[in-house]
Amino acid sequence: MERFAMDVSQIPGFNHSSGDHQFRFPFFAPVIATALIFLLSPSLVAQQTAKVPVDNNVIHLDVVVTPRSGPPVRGLEEKDFTVLDNKVPVKITSFQALRGRDAPVKILIVIDDVNTGFRRIAYERQEIGKVLNLDSGNLRHPTALAVFTDSGTQIQDEFTQDGKVLGTTLDQYTIGIHTIPRSGGVYAAQERYQLSIAALQQIAERELTLPGRKIVLWISPGWPLLSGASNYSTSKQEQEVFDAITTLSTLLRQARITLYSIDPLGTDDFNRAFNWKAYLKPVSSPYQAEYGNLALQVLAVQSGGLVLTNRNDLAEMLRLCLADIQSYYEMSCSVPNSGKKDAYHHLEVRVAKPDVTARTREGYYSPVGTDGKNH
Repeated sequence: MERFAMDVSQIPGFNHSSGDHQFRFPFFAPVIATALIFLLSPSLVAQQTAKVPVDNNVIHLDVVVTPRSGPPVRGLEEKDFTVLDNKVPVKITSFQALRGRDAPVKILIVIDDVNTGFRRIAYERQEIGKVLNLDSGNLRHPTALAVFTDSGTQIQDEFTQDGKVLGTTLDQYTIGIHTIPRSGGVYAAQERYQLSIAALQQIAERELTLPGRKIVLWISPGWPLLSGASNYSTSKQEQEVFDAITTLSTLLRQARITLYSIDPLGTDDFNRAFNWKAYLKPVSSPYQAEYGNLALQVLAVQSGGLVLTNRNDLAEMLRLCLADIQSYYEMSCSVPNSGKKDAYHHLEVRVAKPDVTARTREGYYSPVGTDGKNH
């Protein structure tokens, strides 16, 4: 197995062309006051999803049912579930209860050096190693590593269930020199934000080419929220941010990624750890869009994953995330066409059992309009 085979020249965010595709990724430029321009190619999802079959009338959901405390609930049947799309029940067209090693899941562990800093990487490496060595290194699911640094994102080519092999790879990783100063002010924060969104896109694009569900464990306190950069001067800028939100949301959904945000900084900064909650409300139109709506933690919640923060045991947080795979329910649903593309649909899954909660993707943006065509 090659260690990290992806060439840096192929990393999103460093504008390049490949064949007849030209990719454009977010960049920032000062406009007036704290306003920023955010550009993300609206055609990105269409370019990528053309490579895999996509049924625009079907939504795939991976549902974890949890009690007030304890492991996920097992033994439920299709009749126990109701799926609502904008509060209207929709038909479940396929259903499967999955558990343990039988669950067809791939796991990607992302080490975020851009937003965490090298002082915590040694600790992260030690804690990840504990998880990789569970069951004598015999991992339950195919797993790979990704390392996100100032110079780009490196992703292992192959998934493996040999935790010792992954541990060796992890031990060989060395910290590079930071080119973005962590105390560099607003421009450094903008650059970290830009690179972070591009890294998540790169990972989602890669996973889109692979079948089945993927668990992405992103070890990071999150990227800057740029909360002071929300005053746009034109409707065009509002539309660009909204397009970025809908594009990335659709890409994560079609790649069947459940995203987990795992904060390695512990209890160092309680207030900082929860600022993202101000951006949890779904965005249904451009005038509501803010940069904070693309926060790591917000995207994790919306994907049906967990946000774990303000804790000092990273290995335990990783185990809590992996516990979601012990038992979950995979289902598909027929969904209605909307009047226009990118109309937001709220999803809710109800379970006919007391004292349990169903957690899954919270919503989606309609890919087609009432005529069944992309607009």
